[in-house]
Amino acid sequence: MRRNGGIAMKVFLPDTLDALWNLWDRHPDARAYAGGTDLLVKIREGVTPPSALFCLERIAALKEIRDEGDTLFIGAAAPHAEILAHPLVGDVAPALTKALRVLGSPLIRNMGTLGGNLGTASPAGDSLPALYVLDAEIILADAKGHRTLPVEEFVTGPGQTRLKPQEIITGVRIKKAPAFTVSHYEKVGKRRALAIAVASLAARLRLAPDGTIEAARLAWGSVGPTIVTISDLEAHLVGKRLSPDLLKECASFIEDAVTPIDDIRASAAYRKMVAVNLFYRLSELISLRKGQS
Repeated sequence: MRRNGGIAMKVFLPDTLDALWNLWDRHPDARAYAGGTDLLVKIREGVTPPSALFCLERIAALKEIRDEGDTLFIGAAAPHAEILAHPLVGDVAPALTKALRVLGSPLIRNMGTLGGNLGTASPAGDSLPALYVLDAEIILADAKGHRTLPVEEFVTGPGQTRLKPQEIITGVRIKKAPAFTVSHYEKVGKRRALAIAVASLAARLRLAPDGTIEAARLAWGSVGPTIVTISDLEAHLVGKRLSPDLLKECASFIEDAVTPIDDIRASAAYRKMVAVNLFYRLSELISLRKGQS
């Protein structure tokens, strides 16, 4: 029995998925969690508590990080710190490691999990833009079997996903794509550390030796109800070199696509400006990189 902000509830620690499904048969209104850095805070803040909690941290299959040949698998209950420390993730998905490096504090990175960040589905979630540009697939499971969804189909709105009752995220699968010249993540917040993104940008670009853009994947966080991608902009970049005129054209794509809101952290107008400036900063990094090569 655990007390959370004065609320007493049962907490179960299944060590296999079969044990989890059996528990859910007996406690159909229970909630599953791994690190608990989001769910437990919400319960303390007054969200109606579930009848019981299932902690997934003892299910080894949910914590694996493994090479699957053409793909990389990251278990949903793998803590951010372990993902960051894994050399294979750095090789296959450097945009993700850059995003996780600025997620929360060391304590949050030691406890929080990739599945938790996905399940919370906050537009400001640091891992989400990176997973979008990596074309990640989300693996879901319940007692009847598994299914897979592209990340952009899994997240449907702020705090909303396609998770069904008594279903969990078991992991994320990322394809090993041809080498990208640039893998990047940057966010702007109200402070230098422990910041929630006012706006963020994840990017992957493949550049020819002469600087021509051969492929581009871009995703903005915290400037819309879900992560914002702009396929027209990505197509517009292909075959071109970055230039002042091209940057001006790109700005109009971005301003038309993002739909930020006013809130306690920033105004909508400021977020829109930052979304454009993050792309400009990316172009500066690319130019700097070319100058050093």
